[in-house]
Amino acid sequence: MRKDLESRSKDQLGGGYDRPYGLRQQSRSIAVARHGMVATSQPLAAQVGLDVLKSGGNAVDAAIAVNAMLGVVEPMSCGIGGDLFAIYWDAKSQKLLGLNASGRSPSSLSRDEFSKRELKSIPDHGLLSWSVPGCVSGWETLHTRFGTQSLADLLSPSIKTAEEGFPVTEIIAGYWKNSEKKLSAWLDSAETFLIDGHRAPCEGELFCNPRLAHTYQLIADKGKQEFYQGSIAKRLVEFSQNHGGFFSLQDLADHRDDWIDPVSTSYRRYDIWELPPSGQGIAALEMLNLLEEYDLASMGPGSAEYLHLLVEAKKLAYADRAQFYADPDFEKLPVDELISKAYADRQRKRINPDRAAADVPAGDPKLKHGDTVYLSVVDKDRNFCSLIQSNYFGFGSQVTPGDLGFAMQNRGSLFALDKHHLNRLEPNKRPFHTIIPAMVTQDGRPWFCFGVMGGDMQPQGHVQVLVNLIDFKMNVQAAGDTARVRHFGDATPTGELPQGVGTVVVESGISDMTIKALQDKGHHVLRSKGEFGGYQGILIDWEAGVLKGATESRKDGVAVGY
Repeated sequence: MRKDLESRSKDQLGGGYDRPYGLRQQSRSIAVARHGMVATSQPLAAQVGLDVLKSGGNAVDAAIAVNAMLGVVEPMSCGIGGDLFAIYWDAKSQKLLGLNASGRSPSSLSRDEFSKRELKSIPDHGLLSWSVPGCVSGWETLHTRFGTQSLADLLSPSIKTAEEGFPVTEIIAGYWKNSEKKLSAWLDSAETFLIDGHRAPCEGELFCNPRLAHTYQLIADKGKQEFYQGSIAKRLVEFSQNHGGFFSLQDLADHRDDWIDPVSTSYRRYDIWELPPSGQGIAALEMLNLLEEYDLASMGPGSAEYLHLLVEAKKLAYADRAQFYADPDFEKLPVDELISKAYADRQRKRINPDRAAADVPAGDPKLKHGDTVYLSVVDKDRNFCSLIQSNYFGFGSQVTPGDLGFAMQNRGSLFALDKHHLNRLEPNKRPFHTIIPAMVTQDGRPWFCFGVMGGDMQPQGHVQVLVNLIDFKMNVQAAGDTARVRHFGDATPTGELPQGVGTVVVESGISDMTIKALQDKGHHVLRSKGEFGGYQGILIDWEAGVLKGATESRKDGVAVGY
């Protein structure tokens, strides 16, 4: 299969680097190590995780340390003002566990408030978009059950880096620059995240965040309680009340995380694991079920035949996403039906291999009538941690509460205001979530721990990486480097209506011939850049006893091991 890949055209595979050995479309070599490995989107964060593993910490210890560092060095994408989800393989019990550490809407905020303001949707910035952040609680929940090193030790490198400063990396500098104007609208945001309160730091420029260092130190000293019931909680609520928000001390004190069972489907000889709603992970499972009956390997990566089927499967899955994904504490959701093979067989009949579908309605699953960071860690004992954490938009709501040093997420903007929608805003309810960790097992043990950042790109990215690995037999790095596509224009869980056939945006590695063939099938296709997510993954070769790591060529990150 390697020779077959090498024989394909540069255009079809997507890119070429004139590397002396290996596949030309790879941006770098696979990271290979024996004992432990970390893959994430910023080198300093990856190194902190590796230090934890080398000092005897496990995958959870390293994941917390990495996530904390990412909140310092990539603050637009994540931080303690956001939510957290994880899938964890516990080597001792040989069990896979899921964690939903996402927060809920304020108890005093109802849809009536938006009606009074004559708003048809929830703004994507400002305090109306706030929901309770679950990140710190997620750290403690993971740590209490599996951690071996103290939280103070795990946060110590991040505290030091925030105080002393760090050189800003290239891609992160670009994201920061894009947020300059919006951050400037909030005095505390500007004072925290802009140089002299006016501009974003440039690539290679040192940036310090002593405010965040102080907040981290409080958490290191006093734990989760300080964030949800102590001085941090009081300052959050005071800021909210002074700026027209709806947070109460009770909202923070009532926050809880949930251990949940991951759900799966089989694809070829593998079991793909995602978390059930309130996230969108099952959309990837729906897409894989639809694609499994096609001979994708014969079509090849970058072919119009494959990409057409991918987009059409995505339309069907996302139509269901718009109608059926919500907080399961409020609604009985048809998860088992949506990810069943029988439902996929019914839905597949709706795919026309020659024509793009327009205005795709949701199916009948009962068979009767989006900036983020992702990190992957594997330790010497073969515990696997797939963790994703986000503010949603870059710097979330754009609002930094006082001098706490972090931006608050805007996840509340993902509620619908339609009273009939399953994902409608209600007090103390979790909004629909875009961030999804993933895991793949084979023969009952982990094979691949991965994620793809990027709003509604995430299920699309999961499927493309998996098809590259499983159908096209690419290695773990090439599977992420290969040119991607992204489809926009479906109905959304916030109540937005579909937009005809939508738009397929493609990277430069997709050939003009493929674009023309997709257009002939009725697709609206545009070339674009920067909209295709951020992939990290670690694959284990059990026979050789080796870990193989990959990191996103579209980000600043690295995969490191020992």
